[in-house]
Amino acid sequence: MVVTGLTVGALALVSLLAFQANGAVDRAGGPPKPAASTAAPGPSASTAAPTASATPTIPAVPATSGAGLRVVYSLGTHTVWLVDPKKTPQVVAAFTVTPGSVEPTAGSYTVYSRRPTTTGTDGKQIEHVVLFAQQNGIVFGFSAAQDGALPTPDPAVKTGGIRQSRQNGQLLWDFAPNGTKVVVVA
Repeated sequence: MVVTGLTVGALALVSLLAFQANGAVDRAGGPPKPAASTAAPGPSASTAAPTASATPTIPAVPATSGAGLRVVYSLGTHTVWLVDPKKTPQVVAAFTVTPGSVEPTAGSYTVYSRRPTTTGTDGKQIEHVVLFAQQNGIVFGFSAAQDGALPTPDPAVKTGGIRQSRQNGQLLWDFAPNGTKVVVVA
């Protein structure tokens, strides 16, 4: 009888832990979602309403971003799109970022430098640094903090670092070698 009670208790504990682990995936954002695309959505196999843990909708790449292979950064939505017209869909990835305390002027730029790792102007260790502009002594580029943090920038420190997750930092790093066009849109 004691063995039966212990067995039932152990099974209950394992079931509870499995249930909690399943919910933890949802709370953590779940597995990586496929990149957003500009294609019109097709019919859905499910008519259920989206859940609270649903990924926010990334807007379509702005029509004003030009043509060709490019990284597009929206000042208004703080969204980055990696666009390759030779692929289907053309938007290879799209994700939101955290801007620095100063934003670049809208326009077309070119990746001019990349650094695997360095220290950011905020003192954080950063990786996958892709630099594309300098304005009024401020350097603008994309990077990921090695600790994965996306802090709100200190307005007292002028920084042009546009932070993204480590996963998205790797995507942008792989997509944008020196010479890649970066289009900044309002």
